Amino acid sequence: MNSIILAIFIFFLYIIAYNTYGKFIAKRLFKLDNTNKTPAVEQEDGIDYVPTRKEIIFGHHFTSIAGLGPIVGPAIAIIWGWIPALLW
Repeated sequence: MNSIILAIFIFFLYIIAYNTYGKFIAKRLFKLDNTNKTPAVEQEDGIDYVPTRKEIIFGHHFTSIAGLGPIVGPAIAIIWGWIPALLW
């Protein structure tokens, strides 16, 4: 039971730190501003630079980061066993 209380406390501490320190870093270090134009807007050419919705961008970033590892690894393990999956 003590570990659950600790995990809940750390979770809320993380949320508070994310909201306070994250905003500090965004404003002071990266100087993020919604009025700045993105490269897709500044250099729009219809091929490489195309403005799009946030949902599409999230999908592209998520698939690039997640990759095929979580999908292909277990599939290899099911088909050929765990040793080829671990080697992959």
